[in-house]
Amino acid sequence: MTNQIHIAAQYLATAGINFLDKKADDSHTNLGFNTEKGSLETWPLNDNGYRIALDYQNFSLSWLRNEEQLGVIFLDGKTHKEIVTWIQHVTEVLERNATYTYALHYDLPYEKITADFTFKKPAQEELNSLVKLRTIAQNSLEAVVKELNLDTTIRIWPHHFDSGGFITLDKPENVSVGFGMAIPDTLVDDFYLYTSGYSGHDGISTEEFKKLSLGNWKNEGFKGAINPMKDLDEQKAGAFFKETILTYKAL
Repeated sequence: MTNQIHIAAQYLATAGINFLDKKADDSHTNLGFNTEKGSLETWPLNDNGYRIALDYQNFSLSWLRNEEQLGVIFLDGKTHKEIVTWIQHVTEVLERNATYTYALHYDLPYEKITADFTFKKPAQEELNSLVKLRTIAQNSLEAVVKELNLDTTIRIWPHHFDSGGFITLDKPENVSVGFGMAIPDTLVDDFYLYTSGYSGHDGISTEEFKKLSLGNWKNEGFKGAINPMKDLDEQKAGAFFKETILTYKAL
Protein backbone atom coordinates (compact mmCIF):
# COMPACT_ATOMS: atom_id res chain seq x y z
CA MET A 1 0.00 0.00 0.00
CA THR A 2 2.78 2.40 -0.91
CA ASN A 3 0.06 4.40 -2.65
CA GLN A 4 -1.49 5.39 0.72
CA ILE A 5 1.80 6.94 1.86
CA HIS A 6 2.44 8.50 -1.56
CA ILE A 7 -1.00 10.11 -1.57
CA ALA A 8 -0.65 11.28 2.04
CA ALA A 9 2.68 12.94 1.18
CA GLN A 10 0.83 15.25 -1.20
CA TYR A 11 -0.58 17.19 1.76
CA LEU A 12 3.00 18.18 2.56
CA ALA A 13 3.74 19.01 -1.07
CA THR A 14 0.63 21.19 -1.36
CA ALA A 15 1.58 22.98 1.87
CA GLY A 16 4.83 23.93 0.13
CA ILE A 17 2.87 25.06 -2.92
CA ASN A 18 0.59 27.21 -0.75
CA PHE A 19 3.01 28.75 1.69
CA LEU A 20 6.51 28.82 0.17
CA ASP A 21 7.95 30.98 -2.59
CA LYS A 22 7.77 29.15 -5.91
CA LYS A 23 11.09 27.89 -7.28
CA ALA A 24 11.69 27.10 -10.94
CA ASP A 25 12.85 23.54 -10.20
CA ASP A 26 9.83 22.89 -7.94
CA SER A 27 12.13 22.30 -4.96
CA HIS A 28 9.77 24.25 -2.67
CA THR A 29 7.51 21.17 -2.83
CA ASN A 30 10.13 18.55 -1.99
CA LEU A 31 10.43 16.89 1.40
CA GLY A 32 13.04 15.83 3.91
CA PHE A 33 13.17 12.45 5.62
CA ASN A 34 13.83 12.41 9.36
CA THR A 35 15.55 9.07 9.99
CA GLU A 36 15.22 9.39 13.79
CA LYS A 37 11.45 9.85 13.66
CA GLY A 38 10.68 7.92 10.47
CA SER A 39 8.80 10.86 8.99
CA LEU A 40 8.64 13.07 5.93
CA GLU A 41 8.79 16.80 6.64
CA THR A 42 8.14 19.98 4.67
CA TRP A 43 10.58 22.83 4.54
CA PRO A 44 9.84 25.36 7.33
CA LEU A 45 6.67 27.15 6.22
CA ASN A 46 7.65 30.45 7.84
CA ASP A 47 10.43 32.00 9.89
CA ASN A 48 9.04 30.49 13.11
CA GLY A 49 9.79 26.95 12.00
CA TYR A 50 6.26 25.65 11.44
CA ARG A 51 6.19 22.42 9.42
CA ILE A 52 3.93 19.51 8.55
CA ALA A 53 5.26 15.98 8.97
CA LEU A 54 3.98 12.59 7.82
CA ASP A 55 4.75 9.95 10.44
CA TYR A 56 4.94 6.58 8.65
CA GLN A 57 4.58 4.24 11.63
CA ASN A 58 1.67 6.11 13.22
CA PHE A 59 0.18 6.91 9.79
CA SER A 60 -0.50 10.47 10.88
CA LEU A 61 0.15 14.10 10.02
CA SER A 62 1.77 16.31 12.65
CA TRP A 63 1.81 20.08 12.95
CA LEU A 64 5.22 21.08 14.25
CA ARG A 65 6.97 24.22 15.44
CA ASN A 66 10.63 23.33 15.20
CA GLU A 67 10.74 20.05 17.19
CA GLU A 68 7.55 20.65 19.18
CA GLN A 69 4.40 18.79 18.10
CA LEU A 70 1.43 21.14 18.31
CA GLY A 71 -1.21 18.93 16.73
CA VAL A 72 -1.78 15.55 15.09
CA ILE A 73 -4.38 13.89 12.87
CA PHE A 74 -4.39 10.11 12.45
CA LEU A 75 -5.19 9.31 8.83
CA ASP A 76 -6.81 5.88 9.18
CA GLY A 77 -10.51 6.28 8.38
CA LYS A 78 -10.20 10.02 7.69
CA THR A 79 -11.54 11.53 4.49
CA HIS A 80 -9.67 13.89 2.23
CA LYS A 81 -12.11 16.65 3.21
CA GLU A 82 -11.46 16.13 6.94
CA ILE A 83 -7.70 16.30 6.42
CA VAL A 84 -7.89 19.46 4.30
CA THR A 85 -10.06 21.09 7.00
CA TRP A 86 -7.50 20.14 9.67
CA ILE A 87 -4.61 21.61 7.67
CA GLN A 88 -6.60 24.80 7.05
CA HIS A 89 -7.14 25.09 10.80
CA VAL A 90 -3.56 24.52 11.97
CA THR A 91 -2.04 26.74 9.26
CA GLU A 92 -4.14 29.75 10.30
CA VAL A 93 -1.24 30.64 12.59
CA LEU A 94 0.86 31.36 9.48
CA GLU A 95 -1.33 34.46 9.00
CA ARG A 96 -1.45 34.25 5.22
CA ASN A 97 -4.16 36.04 3.26
CA ALA A 98 -5.24 32.82 1.54
CA THR A 99 -6.20 29.59 3.30
CA TYR A 100 -4.67 26.23 2.45
CA THR A 101 -6.02 24.58 -0.68
CA TYR A 102 -5.21 21.14 -2.10
CA ALA A 103 -4.11 21.72 -5.68
CA LEU A 104 -1.39 19.77 -7.48
CA HIS A 105 0.20 20.87 -10.75
CA TYR A 106 1.14 17.30 -11.69
CA ASP A 107 -0.76 14.04 -12.01
CA LEU A 108 -0.32 11.05 -9.73
CA PRO A 109 -0.63 7.46 -11.01
CA TYR A 110 -3.87 6.99 -9.05
CA GLU A 111 -7.50 7.94 -9.40
CA LYS A 112 -8.21 11.59 -8.68
CA ILE A 113 -8.59 12.29 -4.96
CA THR A 114 -12.15 13.35 -4.16
CA ALA A 115 -13.60 14.86 -0.97
CA ASP A 116 -14.84 11.49 0.27
CA PHE A 117 -11.61 9.60 -0.45
CA THR A 118 -10.88 7.69 2.78
CA PHE A 119 -7.46 6.57 3.97
CA LYS A 120 -6.81 3.06 5.22
CA LYS A 121 -3.76 2.40 7.35
CA PRO A 122 -1.38 -0.14 5.78
CA ALA A 123 -0.23 -3.11 7.84
CA GLN A 124 2.27 -2.10 10.53
CA GLU A 125 4.84 -4.52 9.09
CA GLU A 126 4.64 -2.73 5.75
CA LEU A 127 4.98 0.70 7.33
CA ASN A 128 8.03 -0.48 9.28
CA SER A 129 9.51 -1.83 6.04
CA LEU A 130 8.94 1.48 4.25
CA VAL A 131 10.71 3.36 7.05
CA LYS A 132 13.64 0.94 6.84
CA LEU A 133 13.97 1.43 3.08
CA ARG A 134 13.87 5.23 3.34
CA THR A 135 16.40 5.14 6.18
CA ILE A 136 18.84 2.97 4.23
CA ALA A 137 18.49 5.28 1.23
CA GLN A 138 18.82 8.51 3.22
CA ASN A 139 21.85 7.41 5.24
CA SER A 140 23.72 5.87 2.29
CA LEU A 141 23.03 8.89 0.09
CA GLU A 142 24.18 11.33 2.76
CA ALA A 143 27.31 9.23 3.35
CA VAL A 144 28.34 9.21 -0.31
CA VAL A 145 27.63 12.95 -0.66
CA LYS A 146 29.96 13.57 2.29
CA GLU A 147 32.66 11.13 1.14
CA LEU A 148 32.78 12.43 -2.43
CA ASN A 149 32.19 16.06 -1.39
CA LEU A 150 29.16 16.44 -3.66
CA ASP A 151 27.12 19.63 -3.79
CA THR A 152 23.56 18.41 -3.28
CA THR A 153 20.92 17.90 -0.63
CA ILE A 154 19.02 14.61 -0.36
CA ARG A 155 15.29 15.24 -0.76
CA ILE A 156 12.13 13.33 -1.59
CA TRP A 157 10.27 14.58 -4.66
CA PRO A 158 6.53 14.12 -4.09
CA HIS A 159 5.63 13.45 -7.72
CA HIS A 160 7.81 10.41 -8.46
CA PHE A 161 8.39 9.85 -4.72
CA ASP A 162 12.09 9.13 -5.06
CA SER A 163 14.76 10.00 -2.49
CA GLY A 164 17.61 11.54 -4.41
CA GLY A 165 20.32 14.01 -5.16
CA PHE A 166 21.49 15.75 -8.33
CA ILE A 167 24.93 17.13 -9.20
CA THR A 168 26.49 18.99 -12.11
CA LEU A 169 30.08 17.95 -12.75
CA ASP A 170 32.94 20.37 -13.35
CA LYS A 171 34.45 17.82 -15.72
CA PRO A 172 33.29 16.58 -18.15
CA GLU A 173 31.51 19.84 -18.98
CA ASN A 174 27.74 19.85 -19.32
CA VAL A 175 27.44 16.47 -17.55
CA SER A 176 25.06 15.99 -14.65
CA VAL A 177 24.24 12.97 -12.50
CA GLY A 178 21.06 12.04 -10.67
CA PHE A 179 21.06 9.28 -8.06
CA GLY A 180 18.72 7.93 -5.42
CA MET A 181 16.05 5.39 -4.52
CA ALA A 182 12.86 4.99 -6.57
CA ILE A 183 9.58 3.31 -5.68
CA PRO A 184 8.39 0.31 -7.76
CA ASP A 185 7.53 1.29 -11.35
CA THR A 186 7.62 -0.05 -14.90
CA LEU A 187 11.43 -0.31 -14.79
CA VAL A 188 11.68 -2.41 -11.61
CA ASP A 189 8.81 -4.02 -9.69
CA ASP A 190 10.50 -3.25 -6.36
CA PHE A 191 12.14 -0.34 -4.56
CA TYR A 192 15.48 0.20 -6.27
CA LEU A 193 18.57 2.37 -6.33
CA TYR A 194 19.47 4.27 -9.49
CA THR A 195 22.22 6.45 -10.90
CA SER A 196 21.93 8.13 -14.30
CA GLY A 197 24.12 10.56 -16.18
CA TYR A 198 23.12 13.25 -18.65
CA SER A 199 24.89 15.30 -21.25
CA GLY A 200 22.63 18.31 -21.40
CA HIS A 201 19.16 16.74 -21.44
CA ASP A 202 20.26 13.48 -23.11
CA GLY A 203 21.01 10.28 -21.23
CA ILE A 204 24.62 9.14 -21.50
CA SER A 205 25.15 5.74 -23.10
CA THR A 206 26.37 3.08 -20.67
CA GLU A 207 27.32 0.63 -23.42
CA GLU A 208 31.07 0.91 -22.81
CA PHE A 209 30.94 1.05 -19.00
CA LYS A 210 32.65 -1.62 -16.90
CA LYS A 211 30.46 -4.21 -15.19
CA LEU A 212 29.37 -3.12 -11.74
CA SER A 213 30.22 -4.88 -8.49
CA LEU A 214 26.60 -4.35 -7.43
CA GLY A 215 23.68 -3.71 -9.76
CA ASN A 216 23.58 -3.44 -13.53
CA TRP A 217 23.93 -0.83 -16.25
CA LYS A 218 20.90 -0.29 -18.47
CA ASN A 219 21.05 1.32 -21.90
CA GLU A 220 17.59 0.96 -23.44
CA GLY A 221 15.02 3.59 -22.49
CA PHE A 222 16.55 4.36 -19.11
CA LYS A 223 20.30 4.92 -19.42
CA GLY A 224 22.03 4.36 -16.12
CA ALA A 225 22.52 1.89 -13.29
CA ILE A 226 19.88 0.15 -11.18
CA ASN A 227 20.03 -2.10 -8.14
CA PRO A 228 16.90 -3.53 -6.44
CA MET A 229 16.75 -2.81 -2.69
CA LYS A 230 16.12 -6.42 -1.70
CA ASP A 231 18.86 -7.61 0.68
CA LEU A 232 20.71 -4.27 0.53
CA ASP A 233 22.06 -2.58 3.66
CA GLU A 234 23.53 0.92 3.99
CA GLN A 235 27.06 -0.27 3.24
CA LYS A 236 26.08 -2.01 0.00
CA ALA A 237 23.85 0.89 -1.06
CA GLY A 238 26.68 3.34 -0.43
CA ALA A 239 29.09 1.19 -2.44
CA PHE A 240 26.65 1.16 -5.37
CA PHE A 241 26.30 4.95 -5.35
CA LYS A 242 30.04 5.53 -5.01
CA GLU A 243 30.99 3.17 -7.85
CA THR A 244 28.37 4.51 -10.27
CA ILE A 245 28.93 8.20 -9.52
CA LEU A 246 32.70 7.81 -9.89
CA THR A 247 32.12 6.12 -13.26
CA TYR A 248 30.51 9.31 -14.56
CA LYS A 249 33.14 11.53 -12.93
CA ALA A 250 35.83 9.54 -14.77
CA LEU A 251 34.39 10.16 -18.26
